[in-house]
Amino acid sequence: PRNAVFVKSGEGVELERRGTRAGHQYRLLGHIDNNSSGVMVEPYLITLTDKSDVFPTFQHPGLEFLYMLEGNVVYRHGEKTYDMHPGDALFFDAEAPHGPEELRTLPIRYLSVISYRRED
Repeated sequence: PRNAVFVKSGEGVELERRGTRAGHQYRLLGHIDNNSSGVMVEPYLITLTDKSDVFPTFQHPGLEFLYMLEGNVVYRHGEKTYDMHPGDALFFDAEAPHGPEELRTLPIRYLSVISYRRED
């Protein structure tokens, strides 16, 4: 048997991550603990509002993929910035400092998929 996780629209687990204190809302859209690949994948729906702060200094192991759904944000990765609009995607090494640098059109919603090697 293989695992699958189904999350209905508007559901998912709201969690606290490092950006939560900056007013970023994280909704985990699925998680499988028992996979044999040795790779963890965490898909999030992130929402930024007028209560959100810019926070371009996240750093963590692994890779991250962003897909813009709504709004406009200038997103920093390392020394570069990206003016992101709905439909834009960014894939990067998450060990470099990264995060939203300028919130231009609110609300901002994007998918963030983080993958990293599971530590046993």
